[in-house]
Amino acid sequence: MMSNHSSATEFCLLGFAGSQELHHILFAIFFFFYSVTLMGNSVIIVIVSVDKQLQSPMYFFLGHLSALEILVTSIIVPVMLGGLLLPGMQTISLAACVTQLFLYLAVGTTEFALLGAMAVDRYVAVCNPLRYNVIMNSRTCNVVVIVSWVFGFLSEIWPVYATFQLTFCKSNVLDHFYCDRGQLLKLSCDDTLFTEFVLFLMAIFIILGSLAPTVVSYTYIISTILKIPSASGRRKAFSTCASHFTFVVIGYGSCLFLYVKPKQTQAAEYNKVVSLLISVLTPFLNPFIFTLRNDKVKEALRDGVKRCCQLLED
Repeated sequence: MMSNHSSATEFCLLGFAGSQELHHILFAIFFFFYSVTLMGNSVIIVIVSVDKQLQSPMYFFLGHLSALEILVTSIIVPVMLGGLLLPGMQTISLAACVTQLFLYLAVGTTEFALLGAMAVDRYVAVCNPLRYNVIMNSRTCNVVVIVSWVFGFLSEIWPVYATFQLTFCKSNVLDHFYCDRGQLLKLSCDDTLFTEFVLFLMAIFIILGSLAPTVVSYTYIISTILKIPSASGRRKAFSTCASHFTFVVIGYGSCLFLYVKPKQTQAAEYNKVVSLLISVLTPFLNPFIFTLRNDKVKEALRDGVKRCCQLLED
């Protein structure tokens, strides 16, 4: 416990409960997930950049989404792996805690904005295909990506600033594997009711605000697909949206449970599980969701492997 008049200058991360042997097993599992996440998403970025068949808005956005997935998992997982590998509690400085929380929230918000833009892109492709290349031109795509990144980082400045304006005098021990905002609020001896309410409103604005164009877009997409007379035509139209829709369900579902709550200080174990879904599982699944259901990406991967084999033989 700390003095009632002092605030923490560093925090101790409790991480995961259990023996050192269990921690080593968890380290191996999460290291595998992290390695596959880095390789899979990097492969997507490379093939989207170099393959001429994938020079379209959908794959341009997919490349940026993969970059965001690499960032969001790299902000959290290396710290978590260090805590699992080393005995005792892991310490993190106040500056590192601020940086980690800000980057995590900013990258996550950018991802939500980009997912909303990708939904609109699928709407134009399915519902207005003749004007697709005119509407979703390269200038529009670049502007959408820049706005997503800028919005993501600017929108999280005040929430993080407000969080660290609080006085952390109850303790400096965070029951988590990273600097989680909900657990930080638990350590404050200030009245956090107003701060939590504002954070709740901002979470609604960011998550539901980016979800709204997705819901509207898919309402029109489904309506349009159902009007296609042939079953093969319906399957083809839906296949262009299936990967994005799957990712939206997983990503938004996890974050709605974690952030859109009036009380930010929910149970630590619940918080850890949902955080693992966001920072480990979703980035891990991203390459599989967007490659296994996409013939163009699979063809580009096969061509890339053939070229690599030819270079090795030469």
